[in-house]
Amino acid sequence: MNLFIIGINHTTAPVEIREKVAFTPDRLEDALNDISKQAGLQEVAILSTCNRTEIIASGDNIQTHRVISWLSDYHQIDPADLERSLYILTDNDAALHAMRVASGLDSMVIGEPQILGQFKDCFDQARQFGTLGGELDHLSQASFRVAKKVRTETAIGENSVSVASTSVTLAQQLFSDLSDCNILIIGAGETSELVGRHLVSAGIKHITVANRTLKNAQRLAQELGGSAIDLQGIPTKLPETDIVIASTAAPLPILGKGTVERALKSRKHRPILMVDLAVPRDIEPEVSELRDIYLYSVDDLQQIVATNMNSRQESARDAETILKEEIAGYRTRHQMKGAEEKLIRFRDHHHNIKAQELSRAVARLQKGDDPTEVLTQLANQLTNKIIHIPSMQLKAAIDDNEKDLVTIISTLYNLDDNVE
Repeated sequence: MNLFIIGINHTTAPVEIREKVAFTPDRLEDALNDISKQAGLQEVAILSTCNRTEIIASGDNIQTHRVISWLSDYHQIDPADLERSLYILTDNDAALHAMRVASGLDSMVIGEPQILGQFKDCFDQARQFGTLGGELDHLSQASFRVAKKVRTETAIGENSVSVASTSVTLAQQLFSDLSDCNILIIGAGETSELVGRHLVSAGIKHITVANRTLKNAQRLAQELGGSAIDLQGIPTKLPETDIVIASTAAPLPILGKGTVERALKSRKHRPILMVDLAVPRDIEPEVSELRDIYLYSVDDLQQIVATNMNSRQESARDAETILKEEIAGYRTRHQMKGAEEKLIRFRDHHHNIKAQELSRAVARLQKGDDPTEVLTQLANQLTNKIIHIPSMQLKAAIDDNEKDLVTIISTLYNLDDNVE
């Protein structure tokens, strides 16, 4: 098969190593062309994400040390540090790994959907920069097909498995159309930023960021396409808010029961979803006693995440069964593809013999040689060249008592007599 994958991921290397061997999009064309030449790869694609870098290649007699040496030199990293973190896969193992990656089974978060797009992009880029051939194209198409089958036939991507995405899922369950909802994010740190991005991806259009430092609130609000207020503005903003996401480092609660109760009266008791991701809490626990308030703490969300992770683990087992079936089909299709290529070479070989002998015969006729003699020699030369190699192979098979090979040759040339 001549398929080869060498790489590192979140299970084999710390982030300090992973970030050193990552490829940025603007360097990819140079990297693909350089590794093709320096490591002698006939086909190559590079998959580079925050959690993995993989060189996916095909070619004759690929030399592992040349690929590792190139990767080390290109990123100026100590080869010893690199080799400790690398995994090397070939042929069927490499094909199965590619299918697992595309399906999200090899991800840090099982079933995460982003990897399929990143996987597809890496092959599209190889095609764009001229390093994709038939072998890797066959691998990419098979992997895409398997990944879609896994997502269609299992529930591997259905349940949220992060606190941020679970917050959005809760909002979608409570409100039919998130695009009409007003969101208040309290805090402007990393968690707030992550939740904000999930909200925007889910179609949220009206976001307000509240923070003790207004400048930080404005920074995040600009990124999310929203507006900013300081913490003192929360009581005024709350009556028009449908969803509150709180995540600050404040030592005491920012939202109390009284403030929320007054907001509910102004809203005529339209419900509010409140998600408190802070430790210690940003929202007083007593707020949950109010009617029309749906309050979830970080512990509540982590329980949901744990349940969903168990569900994904079960789906992953179903997905692995699908992959086992698909890799068997992939091997069969690959073998058939190889047989078709051999048939093409077989036909081309004999067409070349015909062209050479016909050219010689035509040249002799043009010189005025006797046509009967020319045709007789043409027939003899064609026959001798066509039967030479099969005759040698058949003789060797008989001498070595290789009965199976004798039977194959006999069948191939439709010989009537049984050769023992």
